Amino acid sequence: MPTLSHFFQTLIDSRGIFLEGMLITLQLTVISIFIGMFIGLFFALLKISRIAVFGYIANAYIFLVRGTPLIVQIFILYFGLTELNIPDFWAASIALAFHNGAYIAEIFRGAIQSIDQGQKEAGRSLGMGRFLTMRRIILPQAMRRALPPLGNQFIIGLKDSSLAAFISVNELFNVATTQGSNSFDNMTYLLVVAVYYLVLVLLLTFAVQTFEKKLSASDQ
Repeated sequence: MPTLSHFFQTLIDSRGIFLEGMLITLQLTVISIFIGMFIGLFFALLKISRIAVFGYIANAYIFLVRGTPLIVQIFILYFGLTELNIPDFWAASIALAFHNGAYIAEIFRGAIQSIDQGQKEAGRSLGMGRFLTMRRIILPQAMRRALPPLGNQFIIGLKDSSLAAFISVNELFNVATTQGSNSFDNMTYLLVVAVYYLVLVLLLTFAVQTFEKKLSASDQ
């Protein structure tokens, strides 16, 4: 184990390269979650559709993604589709998006189905069709209910982005393992990167909680 003084000195000396890695980690997380939100909503709507085949498609996607390791999905996209020449950053981003999308789909599905049926009937009584009722009445309420579990999924997505290191994306974990190998001081750099992840999770948790409070205040 490194001494406390050595740890803090390494933390300060390596801040430049770790901040670059943190920026890439944030880019991976934001892009994958943003795309994953649309994927998740799409498959959530398929799953609750009255058309049975749509439900089967959604269930198959969710089962396949949730039933296989994320690292396998990243490798399949990056190494299995070599003819497409997908850059490592985008291979990781797309794989993370499809992975997050499966979990977000279940979050949205549960939130949508938790809305009272009377809300749908109210929309119909106002002359709205199923699509308009869903867009104007059901989804806004479902989004509010989905926010707490979505916040947890965002944090999971942030930590999952570390797997992009295995296809040479220069994010935080890759920076830590590279620096540790070069200096033969792996433990110190792993502790340093843990601090960066803790800070990012703390900031993300604070942002989600602040947004939840603003939504709660607007309801009063």
